[in-house]
Amino acid sequence: MAPAAGFEVLREVSQHTNVKLHTVAEMVIDRALGQSLPETVERALGQAVQRRSGQDGAPGRTQ
Repeated sequence: MAPAAGFEVLREVSQHTNVKLHTVAEMVIDRALGQSLPETVERALGQAVQRRSGQDGAPGRTQ
């Protein structure tokens, strides 16, 4: 995912979960380090990524 699309995912999750954007970003980093996400954030993140999938202009992806 392109950086701009990733930022939009974080922004969308922040808005839908009422969690500050920087906190969502920290949670995503913590997840990469093996910690679990709160259920609401995990669900919103999965949905946002699915919506953005293919919208980043990456080669081989359809829009």
